[in-house]
Amino acid sequence: MTTAAHLDLIDRLLVQGFPDRPVRLGRHSSGPGHHLALLDGTEDFWEDDGSRRAEEAERIGADYGVLVQALTRRRGAPQIFTLSSSGGSDAHGGGAGGEARTAQPWEELGATTDHVHLWRIEERWLVVCVARGGAEDPYLLMAAVTVADPP
Repeated sequence: MTTAAHLDLIDRLLVQGFPDRPVRLGRHSSGPGHHLALLDGTEDFWEDDGSRRAEEAERIGADYGVLVQALTRRRGAPQIFTLSSSGGSDAHGGGAGGEARTAQPWEELGATTDHVHLWRIEERWLVVCVARGGAEDPYLLMAAVTVADPP
């Protein structure tokens, strides 16, 4: 996908209603109060000697930078928000041991990235980041739209 295609998808997510229950359609998931979209990604690195990983990290990082610049031109300067392992606090309740759970998409993002760029657009947050589960997992360029405040 090109940056223009990423921006088009983000624009559509910003105005799209949220479903009443979680749904997953291909590279995108949505639920009450959020949309999460995979914009681009790499393959996993299970059989890589490290060279492809570095090359792909650079490519995804460059794509991320271009997307952030394009969104900054459209929406103004973003906030850069650090996510610590977010599994833990939200008004939705239901965590283990009686603790509250973090709202989506923050729970998923907090498990796969340490920071995000975000913009407040009316009553919604627009979030972009590069997510990655572990050393052998793919790099994922993600966008999210949510009504839930960052944790």
